[in-house]
Amino acid sequence: MAYESKLKRDDIDQLFDAVLTLEDREDCYRFFEDICTINEIHSISQRLQVAKLLSEKKTYSEIESITSASTATISRINKCLLYGADGYKRVLARLKGDEEEKAEE
Repeated sequence: MAYESKLKRDDIDQLFDAVLTLEDREDCYRFFEDICTINEIHSISQRLQVAKLLSEKKTYSEIESITSASTATISRINKCLLYGADGYKRVLARLKGDEEEKAEE
């Protein structure tokens, strides 16, 4: 069964299709530097780091110390991990798999 997002629109599909064309980290830097502000990139990066630390069972105070994220942000991301669309979980699992493959090499 395919996931049906509440956000689904043609323009958002086009954005995601554009992201899927990115081939390497350089492409990502070039595209995201053009499409986002520096603060937006930092915020997105911070959210992913918070999700990773939450999945590692770190406490809110540990996460706040490591990432400088507010407890409100940490709480919101925790709710996404518990009740969201599983986007964080899917990406974190893939990243973990990539890290394990690199460690084996």
